[in-house]
Amino acid sequence: MRLDGFGLLVEDMGKMIRFYRDVLGFEIKEEENTSNVYLVKDGTLFLLYGRKDFEKMTNRRYEYIKGLNGHFEIALYVDTFEEVDEAYRKAVENGATSVLEPELEPWGQRTCYIADPEGNLIEIGSWNKPYEEKDLTEG
Repeated sequence: MRLDGFGLLVEDMGKMIRFYRDVLGFEIKEEENTSNVYLVKDGTLFLLYGRKDFEKMTNRRYEYIKGLNGHFEIALYVDTFEEVDEAYRKAVENGATSVLEPELEPWGQRTCYIADPEGNLIEIGSWNKPYEEKDLTEG
């Protein structure tokens, strides 16, 4: 199996569309009153799916955590340490919740965490090299 994508089950579709489109720059074209969003971002399917619609489709009810949750994270990459700081600053100025300010970790990555309006964690990090080179080992 290959990872095709991932989705978020959302409560307030309009608010989540505005956040991912306007704050993080995802190319969402659907209207804010849509029931789901399918977007290919950097070769990966990203889905926003209304909770009520998903429950109706699967004929089940689910539990949802309120506030910040630690179930998973969405990891975003930028090429330089400076871009981590800038992306964090812009996101927080535009309504993201600050979770961890940018810091250089002992393993050499500069990273920070924010949360979207429904409490999902988003990491913005960099190894101070282009995305295509970040996983290449030295030597």
